[in-house]
Parts: sequence; structure tokens; C-alpha cells
Amino acid sequence: MATTVLVAYATKYGSTQEVAEAIATTLREHGLEVEVRPAREVRSLKGYDSVVLGAALYMGRWHADARHFLKRHRTVLSSLPVAIFALGPLDAAEKQWHDARAQLNQALAKEPWLTPVNVEMFGGVINQAKLHFPFNHLPAGDARDWTAIRSFAEKFAAALQPAAPETAAASL
Repeated sequence: MATTVLVAYATKYGSTQEVAEAIATTLREHGLEVEVRPAREVRSLKGYDSVVLGAALYMGRWHADARHFLKRHRTVLSSLPVAIFALGPLDAAEKQWHDARAQLNQALAKEPWLTPVNVEMFGGVINQAKLHFPFNHLPAGDARDWTAIRSFAEKFAAALQPAAPETAAASL
């Protein structure tokens, strides 16, 4: 029976959903069954063998839907393999990446029971057409690294695979 993964996401403007869908595509390529759903709509984790949870950082805080998801499903999540990702920095400035990672770490520190298999930070997106004043005056940009996103999903898929049995020759 195939491993079933829930890729849950919290998003305001859709960019985190796009990342979640890319992660799901990669996981499927590794033979996993995957369902992608908004975190706020997930009522039960029954039937899932593992979870990927992603959300953007807004104004220094991880999206509320992701925080509520962790609280709502704490008991089950504490016994499943979980990977976490966040979208945040809008450019390559080292300070932005450092600060964003610190904000994500601070959010996850509030959930000491959670021991993710992997935690990753990806760049964010500014799409002026989707934003309201004054944010719609920020320079447009997309700092998502699709290669890094695929690598994150591949590492999680590998972590879910059972260890390869030793060959008879190797055990001699």
C-alpha cells in the first residue's frame, strides 16, 4: 500500500499554494499518494501517513492558519513524519533570509512537541495585482527557487521510503 501524504498550506494570495502543488507533484513522482488542501479546511488527519505543512510569513508571523493547524492536529502530528516550509524573503539579502528563518524558528518553538523531518525557508512573491495599498506599491518579484523546492520534496520522499534491505552479498 502506498504512503499517503497530506500537503497542507496556508496562503493569502496563492503563492504558497503554488509551492504546495509543486511539492505534491514531486512527491507523486516518487510513488507517493498525495492530497493538497488548504490547512484551514483539514478537519482530520485520518488516512494520512505523513504531512507537509507550508505557509508564508506575513509581517514577521507565520500564517495563522498554519499555527491553528498545528494546534488542532497536535496529537496526530506528534506521531507522523512532518515537513515544514515557509515563504518569506523577497530577495537575496542575507539579513532578510536570516530574519525570516528566525521568525519561522520562533513560530515552531511554540510547538516543542513538533519534531519535523525537515524545515525549509523559500523566497516569497510580490504580485502587485493581488495586494492592497500600501503593499501594492512594493516592487514586484518572485524569489521562489523551484530547484530548492523540488529538492525539499525529494528529501522528504526519501525520508518516507523504508530502508533498503541489505543484499545477501553485503551480509556475508
